[in-house]
Amino acid sequence: MKFPSLPLAPALLDVLAELELETLTPVQEQSIPVLLEGRDLIGQSQTGSGKTIAFVLPILQRLELKTAAVQALVICPTRELCTQVAREFRKIGRKMPGLQVAILCGGQPAYRQREALQGAHIVVGTPGRLVDHLYRHTLDLSKLYCLVLDEADRMLDMGFEEEVTKVVTATPAERQTIFFSATFPTDVAAMAEAHQRDAVHVAIADTSSAPAIKQYAYAGKATTREEALYEVRSNFQPESAIVFCNLKGTVNDMTDALYEKGVVAAALHGDLDQPERDRVMARFRNHSVRVLVATDIAARGLDIADLDVVVNLDVPAQSDIYVHRIGRTARAGKAGVAVTLVGPSDGKRIKAIEKEIGHALEKWTPAPKAAPLPQDAKMETLHISGGRRDKLRPGDILGALTGEAGGLASTDIGKIEIHDRFAYVAVAKHVADKALASLTAGKIKGKKFKVGRAG
Repeated sequence: MKFPSLPLAPALLDVLAELELETLTPVQEQSIPVLLEGRDLIGQSQTGSGKTIAFVLPILQRLELKTAAVQALVICPTRELCTQVAREFRKIGRKMPGLQVAILCGGQPAYRQREALQGAHIVVGTPGRLVDHLYRHTLDLSKLYCLVLDEADRMLDMGFEEEVTKVVTATPAERQTIFFSATFPTDVAAMAEAHQRDAVHVAIADTSSAPAIKQYAYAGKATTREEALYEVRSNFQPESAIVFCNLKGTVNDMTDALYEKGVVAAALHGDLDQPERDRVMARFRNHSVRVLVATDIAARGLDIADLDVVVNLDVPAQSDIYVHRIGRTARAGKAGVAVTLVGPSDGKRIKAIEKEIGHALEKWTPAPKAAPLPQDAKMETLHISGGRRDKLRPGDILGALTGEAGGLASTDIGKIEIHDRFAYVAVAKHVADKALASLTAGKIKGKKFKVGRAG
């Protein structure tokens, strides 16, 4: 099925065409027509299957922009997934004048979130922060017509059942309710039965990315994890890689070890506040950081283009966590590599993983003489103290850098991310000083903003 065949508004179809999205994925093809009819739905599909667009399009199609009230709510298990989902709403809805999307999650000041809720049409939030806003009477759901529970299985695994139930019961009884879940255990089934009416169940087999991922168990002779990680990177030469650890302490230790070797790396774990997490992820997406070292808080909701390699520095305790970790690579039909370092006590965990994926991990021995490994990043990320609420758009920043005042070539400008009150822009490392000086001395859209390096 092609997107133009769907009964969508011209503004939505225009954006899909601009994004070169033509053919629906299986989950989109089976879900979108059902959701456009207003029916409840249980969508069972893996990360990377296109499920976000499957509910974003029907919500935007039905949205009444003239009604300044929350009409749709998406509940997500993590802050990272909230950011990803909100970004998708804004991207697909960019030709809908006045569209307002608010993010409600921990790590951000409550007063800024209250401001963001003024006139918001769509809210994306984590269970705990949503309950907090309901308790403080700062979140009004009386006009809501659509409720989405994204990655419902993960929310229940994380112990959010009570908070999710409180949020669901605060919504109008007459609503459309959508569950998306990678798995469909009994607790998710029970919640769906309690809160949905005559729901359509769509189950999509996980065939999108797994065949494109080469899954290896490290079988080299390195005596430390640092040495093994170096061998993985020097053999596969990834432009960017994620290294997963089970503990925050291991994340910090490995990040420090990489820095000592001159590798541009960054840590991502639960001790970081939201601005720090945003900064780390922006730098990684912008290719200003070559290696992201993370705990499993990053295993869900991160959609990173062109991620070459995933390394499991520690074998995860649960096999489904392994599947979510390696699902960060091999997106959009591209190939990827996942390497797991296996210790003497990991036998049972590896057997559980191999049962989960349906085959044994291939033993991988590094080549004795790998090519020299570039350590530095190609891009540098600049932080600008203005964002969406200052009416900044990507074109404004691009114009300031490539216009007469900036003088940079467009080929030296990378990804531009606009947030509510700040923005990030990636620039080629060899012109970073010039770009920083130009933006600091000049203006963007006629205004002065503070500009600095993001890390």
